[in-house]
Amino acid sequence: MTIRVLVVDDQALIRGGLVALLSAAPGFEPVGEAGDGETAVRLAAELRPDVVLMDIRMPGTDGIEATRRILGDPALAEQTRVVVLTTFDLDEYVVAALGAGAAGFLLKDTPPDRILSALELAVADHVLIAPTVTRRLVETYADRHATRRPDHAALGGLTPRETEVLQLVGNGLSNEEIADRLVLSESTVKTHVKRVMAKLGLASRAQGVVVAYESGLVVPGRERG
Repeated sequence: MTIRVLVVDDQALIRGGLVALLSAAPGFEPVGEAGDGETAVRLAAELRPDVVLMDIRMPGTDGIEATRRILGDPALAEQTRVVVLTTFDLDEYVVAALGAGAAGFLLKDTPPDRILSALELAVADHVLIAPTVTRRLVETYADRHATRRPDHAALGGLTPRETEVLQLVGNGLSNEEIADRLVLSESTVKTHVKRVMAKLGLASRAQGVVVAYESGLVVPGRERG
């Protein structure tokens, strides 16, 4: 399988470097590039890539709005994943992008091999956000904006098991790790995750991480469960 990628960044040097990386890597194909969000939305609709590698800060339509518009298209939402590019000083922008449905994020200084691995994980619907990075960024947001007490009403009537699964998702665990922790099959965990996302109206697993923090289900700085 060849992973088709649309590269979006307003800096030509970074954009060109990513295109060169993808062109040289087996199993990847850069199908287009854009220097702004408006062009990204148009090209995503035309090219229907597997992944859009999306910058956040761009002139005009930024990466957050572009992500929201791309994933707001039902046809694209079924097949296209968005991975945002960011730096540590954009914490709230990252959470906003995840809230818009992005599958996760990469730092701009991520080594090339990890970028490729992350794109593969995004296509496979796995968590592509390293737990330590997830906590650093999302905890900052949670410290500023979330209550410290769990808001069970916000969890949309999840069963105790589904709540437990969401908590572990919020702690950055993969389906395989959750299965080991709860002594369940990986397929059963996948079913629980899908039900959680359906009940909470989530477009991506990454949004589940945000909900877990915002609801107080996961406490910043401490893994629970």
